[in-house]
Amino acid sequence: QVLLVESGGGLVQAGTSLRLSCAASGRTFSSHGCGWFRQAPGKEIEFVAAVDWTEGRSYYADSVKGRFTVSRDNAKNTVFLQMNSLKPEDTAVYYCAATTPWYRGTLTSANQYTYWGQGTQVTVSS
Repeated sequence: QVLLVESGGGLVQAGTSLRLSCAASGRTFSSHGCGWFRQAPGKEIEFVAAVDWTEGRSYYADSVKGRFTVSRDNAKNTVFLQMNSLKPEDTAVYYCAATTPWYRGTLTSANQYTYWGQGTQVTVSS
């Protein structure tokens, strides 16, 4: 069982930055793939970024590539999402998610994840 708790959301102006954190419980955290998803009002949940458990490879949605960076600190059981050059269209509830241990896959689909956080709101004003 992995419990995930996101933090770091808030209200910011366009062009600024935020860093989201996802604190995870569990002794096997380093063996879980981790991802960030978001859901805007009236829209379906969408993939944002992910980092695998093997070589720390990262994956990004085209809409955030070059602006967002996902990273993980296994010693602290934490995954981060650094968001730069924020745009109003980035406004959403952001969710952290984790796969089962030693999962191998592209990590870009919500149905590949087993554990989910409660979400943190990010609002970007123009």
